[in-house]
Amino acid sequence: MDSLRKNNDSRIDYGVILPVFILCLVGMLSLYVALTHDPRDPNIFRNMVMQGVWYLVGALAVGIIIHFDAKLLWRITPFLYVIGLAVMLALLKYYDPTLAASTGSKNWFKIGSLTFQPAELMKIAYILMMALIITKHSVAHKVRSLKSDFGLIFKMVLVSIPVFGLVLAQKDFGTMLVFLAIFAGMFLMSGISWLIIVPVIVAAVVLGGSVIFLVTTDAGRELLTHVGFKNYQFARIDSWIDPFHDPQGKSFQLAHSLMAIGSGGMLGTGYNVSHVYVPVRESDMIFTVIGENFGFVGGAFVILLYFILIYRMIRLCFDMNNEFYAYIASGIVMMMLFHVFENIGANIGLLPLTGIPLPFISQGGSSILGNMIGIGLILSMRYQSADKQPIRRTRRA
Repeated sequence: MDSLRKNNDSRIDYGVILPVFILCLVGMLSLYVALTHDPRDPNIFRNMVMQGVWYLVGALAVGIIIHFDAKLLWRITPFLYVIGLAVMLALLKYYDPTLAASTGSKNWFKIGSLTFQPAELMKIAYILMMALIITKHSVAHKVRSLKSDFGLIFKMVLVSIPVFGLVLAQKDFGTMLVFLAIFAGMFLMSGISWLIIVPVIVAAVVLGGSVIFLVTTDAGRELLTHVGFKNYQFARIDSWIDPFHDPQGKSFQLAHSLMAIGSGGMLGTGYNVSHVYVPVRESDMIFTVIGENFGFVGGAFVILLYFILIYRMIRLCFDMNNEFYAYIASGIVMMMLFHVFENIGANIGLLPLTGIPLPFISQGGSSILGNMIGIGLILSMRYQSADKQPIRRTRRA
């Protein structure tokens, strides 16, 4: 019995579990502060209980998924992908009109008093499907060439088009960026030649820089308006370029975010002490609670926890001798890394605001569940190590 327990312990990566557990504690503490100082006077007890319930549901999901082996994931991935698309399609008709009116995005179901964002689970299904496509291609093309690489890109784009199209139809720009980040990360990890990757990166940088330049000119704004840019997107970029150009209007959220974090100084104002109001503080702007209450030291500690978590996942990604697992891990790493970088970057003015939650800390059941499922998949890789198959290496022609 003791030897069995030790064997099971060796298959559980506590280097992943511990940072997640501490981040969840930080999330509960931060959420309480955000709700306590919210002028809308929310039901603090109900919100705290619901957040705790979602953590428990997520932990239960981890406990179940850890027993999924590569063969099972391989079989169910196409079904999860199709089901995810069907749910996303249904959302276009059965979205919550109240949230759509307040956020401008048709990305929430509402069942009674509960709301749910299917895109958070679609991220996992998309990662699994991309990993399946890349692995199958690698097996079929043991000797890689530019022709086979373009064939893989075609397959990846083909899988991505329905997902991207549905997200765009929901008018959820932040979620769209997450899917693009996942695509980019798995694109880089797929073994595609740098003769293709480098021009793509250069084109992406030029395109991004051109958009920012166009926003700064009247003619450019008119052009971007014709291709689908909205006023709120211009406002977010304006606030990013100059957070204090309209601190009581369009840049109110970012300006007050910077003031809140700045007021924390090195050690913070103290727990549950808040002098600056920041809208949506319980969700997208929750890092301002950490920065104000715990200062630079508290913010650095949280970033360190994410660094440890992502480092452990990256190590696992490279240690896998199962190609399918390796691609799944790379997609999950990219998803969480982008969430952390974009959310904290937006809170401190490094990046434009996009409405992306901070993993394991921001309020939101669908976000917590999606990230917990990702952690469950990561943990299952080590737990199911006895069932791993040797990775099929490919070489270039």
